[in-house]
Amino acid sequence: MDDNDRSIVGFVMVGHAMVHTYELSIPILMTVWLLEFSTTAAVLGVAAAVGYGLFGIGALPGGLLVDRFGSRVLISACLAGMGLSFLLLSLAPGVVGVTLALAVWGIAASVYHPAGLTLISNGIEERGRGFAYHGMAGNVGIAGGPLVTALLLLAFDWRIAVVILAVPALVATLVGLTIRFDPVAAVEATDGGSREHSPTSLAEFVGETRRLFTLGFLLICVIVAFNGLYYRGVLTFLPDLLGDFLMAAVGDVRPGIFDPDSPVAEEFDLAQYLYTGLLTVGIGGQYLSGRLTELIEPDRALILVLTVLTVIALAFVPAAQLGLTGLLVASFALGFALFATQPLTQATIAKYSLPESRGLSFGYTYLAIFGVGALGAAVAGTVLTYASVSLMFVVLAAFSTIGTVLALSLVRVGREP
Repeated sequence: MDDNDRSIVGFVMVGHAMVHTYELSIPILMTVWLLEFSTTAAVLGVAAAVGYGLFGIGALPGGLLVDRFGSRVLISACLAGMGLSFLLLSLAPGVVGVTLALAVWGIAASVYHPAGLTLISNGIEERGRGFAYHGMAGNVGIAGGPLVTALLLLAFDWRIAVVILAVPALVATLVGLTIRFDPVAAVEATDGGSREHSPTSLAEFVGETRRLFTLGFLLICVIVAFNGLYYRGVLTFLPDLLGDFLMAAVGDVRPGIFDPDSPVAEEFDLAQYLYTGLLTVGIGGQYLSGRLTELIEPDRALILVLTVLTVIALAFVPAAQLGLTGLLVASFALGFALFATQPLTQATIAKYSLPESRGLSFGYTYLAIFGVGALGAAVAGTVLTYASVSLMFVVLAAFSTIGTVLALSLVRVGREP
């Protein structure tokens, strides 16, 4: 990579890690808020849903803002907003205050993916490596966010802990405003030219959307929606499921590093360590698939990874029932393949979109991933409640199978604009 590529990659890696660190710190903090505010899981669930919902819904308007104002401004605003939201969180007097602070976090975080992925697509010559390193940083946040938050809660009151968590984002904001790079070095259009195409009215927005939605782009939107259903469906309930499988394999074994009376003790039993390991293995999947986009077309590679996800979903329960070794192999294979899809889908989105409307294209696709994909949790929860774990994994396999069929269609009939 040249200096411009490295500057952009460093900037987006910090932003991506921060987004997912905060996203995954919230469930750990909820265990404390249950006691602090003498409330119920249902009430706190609604508070969290507000923040997570805005995180997904805001991707589309965030994409429009990226095309108009540029990625640097939006990523810096995202980092500043997330830091300020956690400062607000430290002052929350009750559940209503927590809800408002999480809403601010959701709005701020929602613009990150359209902004960061647009910057990689338009600014980095080595795009595959850019997606790989960007995804790896996200997995560091996903795996490390719960651990860092839990460790802070062991040493500090939760209000002090969230203030400490806010500091890195605020520092990164200042760095982002001063770092130098060319955001459109990898495309012919100039930064001013890309802004010229940004819709400024409803009619222009509709026209830009019609121009963007080629057959290929429509197919990739549906593919990532089914991938989002798989992703959210499996990760939402996986910690509990891993606990059940571990209980069957090795009994009730606790690592013992937490005080049993600590509100975070339940969050970090042996299953949580396995879950963190699964997420960490995803870093390797991100890197490998990102490099793979430099060797073959990303839409073709996507067929392979989605097929692997189908096989893993069908084999997961039988493998887990073989004992600890089978459970470890199945878990790490799932973590590797699940996150390997991300650089491939991102590179495919870039392939089937226009440089001057990349923000809008990632806005639509991340609305599908986080918006439509959020239904995966409801589907998985319903199946677990009224059927069985085995059937839930069959449903997940159906999601990835549909995605595979659509990816085959994309390769056959999709065309680059």
